[in-house]
Amino acid sequence: MKVGFIGLGIMGKPMAKNLLKAGYQVCVNDFHKEAVEELVVAGATAGANNAEVAKGVDVVITMVPNSPNVRAALLGENGVAEGADKDTVVIDMSSIDPVESKKIAAELKERTGMEMLDCPVSGGEPKAIDGTLSIMCGGKKEVFDKYTDLLKAMGSSVVYVGEIGSGNVAKLANQMVVAANIGICAEAMTFAKKMGTDPELVYQAIRGGLAGSTVMDAKVPMMLAGNYKPGFRIDLHIKDLNNALNASHAINMPVPMTAHMMEVMQELKNHDEGSCDHDDIIRYYERMTGVSIVKEKSFFIDLRGKCYEYRFYQGRYRSYYYSY
Repeated sequence: MKVGFIGLGIMGKPMAKNLLKAGYQVCVNDFHKEAVEELVVAGATAGANNAEVAKGVDVVITMVPNSPNVRAALLGENGVAEGADKDTVVIDMSSIDPVESKKIAAELKERTGMEMLDCPVSGGEPKAIDGTLSIMCGGKKEVFDKYTDLLKAMGSSVVYVGEIGSGNVAKLANQMVVAANIGICAEAMTFAKKMGTDPELVYQAIRGGLAGSTVMDAKVPMMLAGNYKPGFRIDLHIKDLNNALNASHAINMPVPMTAHMMEVMQELKNHDEGSCDHDDIIRYYERMTGVSIVKEKSFFIDLRGKCYEYRFYQGRYRSYYYSY
């Protein structure tokens, strides 16, 4: 089976590599040419544009940031619709507004006769790398059945949810739960520290009980280490929550917890932390309480015979001068 793959970001690049490892022929395209070159070294071919990626392949996968990017990749100038034939199937694995997913699928079908699945993923960069993503799929069941094995090359859980758009409904529900879960983990760990109890020991005490979760085990250790390297960026989570708010308001449903977490993440973005991992929510609590759960870290710098120690305290490094 020949696969076109559009979008080689934090998630898309390892997903495309896993397809190559599974034996699929993969043609790729991305704005970042260094990512394309990395995939070519791994065994892929490169298309000059999205239309070229779509020529002669059985299926085209898109993994791009948001609804406008999916629309441009599929229906825009030099897009998939210009290069693919009607038997080519599109699998959009981006996380977008389910209403827009339905519209794009309908326009693609009317214009080209092509079928589309919406199959967003959950699990972040680590699970994209090891091929254990959770994949939730919407579209025609017979189309899903045909490409289940392809999807299993990238994920350990591949679940059919319903008609087109249903995959993104499931993904938005997932992101609502993840945001609230990270937020309460950060709040609880800060509470423990402010009460004078070691938050790491509190984490170990509660992780095996009802409070324990995959989110807790993935994100609390990162919070304790002060590790905000993005596996899933705050900016992308803001995008997902915005789509969740738009979709819920379209059906007149209040979503107060989702709205609150959106405001928390906007505060982080206003502190130039949008490119950090969403475990960065802990720093929202650091700023509110003046308490950091990060284990104290320090390092020394020798400048022209003067020694400076930098200690991590209350969310930032502070310098101390020593003469010798």
